[in-house]
Amino acid sequence: MNRLKLLALLPLAALMSGCNFVVLSPSGDIAMQQRNLVVISTGLMLLIIVPVMALTVFFAWRYRSSNTTARYEPEWHHSTKLELVIWSAPLLIIICLGALTWMGTHLLDPFRPLQRISAGKPIDPSVKPLTVDVVALDWKWLFIYPEQGIATVNQVAAPVDRPIDFHITASSVMNSFYIPALAGQIYAMPGMDTQLHAVINKAGTYRGFSANYSGAGFSGMHFAFLGLSNQSFDDWVRRVKADGGALQKTDYLQLERPSVNDPVRHYASVDPDLYRAILNMCVEPGKMCESDMMTIDEKGGLGLAGIRNTLPLTYDQHARRGAVLGAEPSYVTALCTPAAPRGQETAPNSASPNATPLPGAEAALPLLTPASASTTSFLLGTRRKSDS
Repeated sequence: MNRLKLLALLPLAALMSGCNFVVLSPSGDIAMQQRNLVVISTGLMLLIIVPVMALTVFFAWRYRSSNTTARYEPEWHHSTKLELVIWSAPLLIIICLGALTWMGTHLLDPFRPLQRISAGKPIDPSVKPLTVDVVALDWKWLFIYPEQGIATVNQVAAPVDRPIDFHITASSVMNSFYIPALAGQIYAMPGMDTQLHAVINKAGTYRGFSANYSGAGFSGMHFAFLGLSNQSFDDWVRRVKADGGALQKTDYLQLERPSVNDPVRHYASVDPDLYRAILNMCVEPGKMCESDMMTIDEKGGLGLAGIRNTLPLTYDQHARRGAVLGAEPSYVTALCTPAAPRGQETAPNSASPNATPLPGAEAALPLLTPASASTTSFLLGTRRKSDS
């Protein structure tokens, strides 16, 4: 019988052999603290779950219909001691979980700079964090090292016990940057800069991937994270500079095109303004950056005169990425006033044009002739880029 029980457990052992317990055995301090948070929270909840499950089985067996020796009290309706246990124990667990969650939320905030390298090992003020700019593309990862002046695709490296400051964005749709052995996941979104502070404590090669579905090539959107010693990291940087080419804005526009299962690529030099342009959606020549647009809005906008800026404000990837609406981008080129109800048409305005400067940007008000002022149809005019 014992042998049969062991044989019955073999399929379960085979299934467990394919599991990867990296989340429960990480190699980075942030991931380790997150692991501890999960383990402690699970243990606190089991303090209630295990007794409840055990008592359920106990009462079902104790008070079964065939057990005539069990106490039968049909008039029982209240017990102060039992009520105290039922309410106080879960309440204490909830208080502990709430305090633990509140502290973990603030101490493990991905935007919060690291306070330590590992348990009992504080940050050395003389060590400067390694800055890595991360761009989620379709369907690959671009890593830019601004201080080293290099870039890689689907491979990122960092020295052991050195703080890492990730700046993360995306080119098109939302993705999620996740290295289980290093730290928790954080989203990469176009036009937004998210941060992640982390540190790797053990040398090795670890798996990174996107944890948010982003299209047909999502399954191949993974990369290697290399934890290296300081000397090995310097050697890796030298190899990248020796093997790679240049990554300028024009090269990025080609790299940004969707591709599946891309190999590792190295770039020996990178445009120092590339990440800022990607973040502000103005890599293409002639595009207004989001930061410039926000500056204009902060100063009051451009009013009607700002209509002419609709074209450079538009961020399109249609021509190089393809789209369901066509291969060429469309732009709004005209905004007209809505039409008056039939029978309430007014005579054309013959008053002289108002040349008062607009507030904020001090741009001249567009001159409206009587003919153009009488155009009272609501129209969103579009034109193809090739027709402009």
